[in-house]
Amino acid sequence: MTDVLRISDLGPDGLASVLELASAPAPQPLAGRGVALLFEYPSARTRNACEMAVVQLGGHPVTIRGEEVGLDKRETVEDVARTLACFHDLIGARVASHETLSRMAGALRAAGSPVPVVNLLSDLEHPTQAVADLLTVEQEFGGLAGRTVAYIGDANNVCRSLVEACLMSGMGVRVASPDGFGPTDEDLERTAKLGGDLRWTNRPEEAAEGADVLYTDVWVSMGDGDAEERRRAFTGFTIDERLLDIAGADAVLLHCLPAHRGEEVTEAALEGPRSRVWRQAANRMHGARAVFAYALGVRPGGPATAGEAS
Repeated sequence: MTDVLRISDLGPDGLASVLELASAPAPQPLAGRGVALLFEYPSARTRNACEMAVVQLGGHPVTIRGEEVGLDKRETVEDVARTLACFHDLIGARVASHETLSRMAGALRAAGSPVPVVNLLSDLEHPTQAVADLLTVEQEFGGLAGRTVAYIGDANNVCRSLVEACLMSGMGVRVASPDGFGPTDEDLERTAKLGGDLRWTNRPEEAAEGADVLYTDVWVSMGDGDAEERRRAFTGFTIDERLLDIAGADAVLLHCLPAHRGEEVTEAALEGPRSRVWRQAANRMHGARAVFAYALGVRPGGPATAGEAS
């Protein structure tokens, strides 16, 4: 069994296996079993994608809101994780702090529990989103190696997982962020170790030129502070048809959603012929299904159930 807290937990080979599983018929490692899906934040795509992914794997999803368990209020994070592991074969969690995921996984490993923990979004990373992103690029271009993604916007959790996933898959990456919203020192250190074709810039046009994919995310997320101040900082970083033209005639648009039309992306670009945003959204389910299966021990061409795999 494998915890997937960061996209790098998969490694290049594991990521390739997950993408292969995402395109294959669903195995049944969860037949007659449950999965706990814990959400500290409300969710549209992640909840629906993950619940249906569990169903496709033969299991029963139980979605839990943060206030129902009261992390570190009613019970410690560690006690919540060990309780959920009494009933479920996998725990997926969308949390405010990445430390919560680390504590969950640490408590289960210390207790000798085989139940894996999967990050459904934290302040640090969003690995299941990155899998859906790469799956969409693979479907569009027939492969990943040698393609280039330009991410325009805040170098946030979505960006972090996307950049590392692209580098592990042999893709080039350009990230354009306003000053003060670029990579952290840890980001620079981690990506330097991965190697590959990566460029950080504060100029959207420089990042977009010749890219196969333009990608963006909202400028203001939950807990991001002064919304108007951030909007002013991101002036000039909107993906529009002009920026898509700079990328090239065959370039496509991705957005992890929700979208704020007129801010990070224009209506014309989001709804235009080069947008692949809704295919990307649909791939959230296939990506989550593949990550769950991989975390449970399923591998491409291997046994279809976690019990057989272990």
